[in-house]
Amino acid sequence: MAGAVEAKLAELGLALPDVVPPLASYQPAVRSGVYVYTSGQLPMVDGKLAVTGKVGAEVTPDEAKELAKTCALNALAAVKSVAGDLDRIARVVKVVGFVASASDFTGQPGVINGASELLGAVLGDKGVHARSAVGVAVLPLDAPVEVEVQVELVDA
Repeated sequence: MAGAVEAKLAELGLALPDVVPPLASYQPAVRSGVYVYTSGQLPMVDGKLAVTGKVGAEVTPDEAKELAKTCALNALAAVKSVAGDLDRIARVVKVVGFVASASDFTGQPGVINGASELLGAVLGDKGVHARSAVGVAVLPLDAPVEVEVQVELVDA
């Protein structure tokens, strides 16, 4: 049964995807005390990347912002896989976004806004977080964007 967070996703025309299986030797998310840490989430949809390449070259900033939103949805799925219920999120503590960037691209914060804005739209004040947005040379599978999320849970 879907809770309030998943109902909000549905209201926004979104659905929580299945957890993206790990590409290597790691877990999609782990819980430590009241915190859940996700591994870096790529913009995978139905098991594959819709877009590859560098932002500012093959991928536009607007496309990358949408991909960051997909990464955040995948992160929420990973959180649910260990928390059991997204309504247990007390707050999003930190978001770290990586943007595979063309050498002259400096708009990483705008790209990662896709993830931040989604978390705010879905979680309201609980979605407000600290954040880093980092430009990198390349990401796994030639993904344009990768996002990791740390959340604090309320005790069940």
